[in-house]
Amino acid sequence: MQRPIIGLALGSGGARGFAHIGVIKALREAEIPIDMIAGSSMGALVGAMVGMGHNNENLIKMATLFKRKYYMDYTVPKMGFVSGKKIKELVRLLTQNKKIEDTIIPLSIVATDLIKGEKIVFREGPIAEAVRASISIPGIFVPEKIGGRLLVDGGVIERVPAAVVREMGADIVIAVDISHFKAQPEMASILDVIVQSIDIMQREIVRYHEISADIMIRPMVEQYSSTAFKNVSEIILIGEEAGKSKIEMIKSRIEKWKENNHERPSKSPEIEPD
Repeated sequence: MQRPIIGLALGSGGARGFAHIGVIKALREAEIPIDMIAGSSMGALVGAMVGMGHNNENLIKMATLFKRKYYMDYTVPKMGFVSGKKIKELVRLLTQNKKIEDTIIPLSIVATDLIKGEKIVFREGPIAEAVRASISIPGIFVPEKIGGRLLVDGGVIERVPAAVVREMGADIVIAVDISHFKAQPEMASILDVIVQSIDIMQREIVRYHEISADIMIRPMVEQYSSTAFKNVSEIILIGEEAGKSKIEMIKSRIEKWKENNHERPSKSPEIEPD
């Protein structure tokens, strides 16, 4: 039966980004297809895993791997405190050293050109390099150099890449925004200072920048900081609850699309949920 192409936009937010896993779990259990994905920062990492076809169990296992000791490889500060080599290698292992164009589900990864101040959208090339660029928090991670560009976190320009999903050809765009947070009352390190400063900046960008989505899901993870990796299980559960709360709305949107497009030739790929 003819159906709309459904795209998923996964926003940035550090550890709060693991709420995406819960949302995806809810969508899959409700048999809502995911035909294409775009992600910024942590949304890029989760999106890459989903694009590779990993099931819910593997996504949760991946989330538990993200403890500071596994990815914080400190270097002599020049353009960042963390070299990013460890996390790139981890992403390379998780994605089997595949390229973006090899994913089962079409994938776009968003980064920011630090010199030109432009949004960069990766639709091909090594997944590990693109994800490494997209998660490069300015001032913490050394920027990733790709194709002569100096790249940092995609959330600097586009925290929730709904417009990118629309450009990919989605009929219905589901966006997951995890930008809401409560400021930490105490700062324990320069990492906390930088991360909270960026969180505040990006929250304001989302507030004043219209997000082009048909369905917006906002998991209530504001009580967790971007570095709350010890709270992965709770964050995933909150994401799942937020996803479930929107299922009927998504199904209604799909039915409405079908009613309005019943004579239009179907362009939807035959993709079954995991």
